[in-house]
Amino acid sequence: MKSVIEGGILFAGALLIATGAWAQAATNKPVDVKNDWSIFKAANPTECWGASSPKKWVAMRGGKEVKANRGPIMLFVTFRPGAGANGEISFTGGYPFAKNSTAEMELNGKKYELFTQGEWAWPRTPADGSGLLAALKGGSEATITAHSDRGTETKDTFSLMGFTAAMAEAEKICAK
Repeated sequence: MKSVIEGGILFAGALLIATGAWAQAATNKPVDVKNDWSIFKAANPTECWGASSPKKWVAMRGGKEVKANRGPIMLFVTFRPGAGANGEISFTGGYPFAKNSTAEMELNGKKYELFTQGEWAWPRTPADGSGLLAALKGGSEATITAHSDRGTETKDTFSLMGFTAAMAEAEKICAK
């Protein structure tokens, strides 16, 4: 039972970090921009993150393209000294994901599974996150496929131009 509780605490912390970063990104101006990635910093507690919106997206239902109303769509990487977030990847799709579903990130010909909760998705474990972070640094674009609670499939394609420089800068400014 202890591992379930610890997992719940880890998940709750990740949710707070991700939703906090999204709220800050919505109201803060970036401290720097590296090509397609913006870098943000918040104080108290110190938190830094890189964020990007997709360059393109499509929604499909029944094999046909459909219109979809979505909120902000963002891919984040968060650094929070003292809270265990050292390059934590999160994604918000702008809609509630289907219950018990996963999102799939395709990058460099490899697929990575993200677990979903509400409108957010994350790698399952810190080790999965570390591997994905390394892969993102070596890629040029990443596509995330997910399913809404209404049965719509979405594909969001993010540019990784500037990703490595943005992550280095976010980590650096968070260490100050």
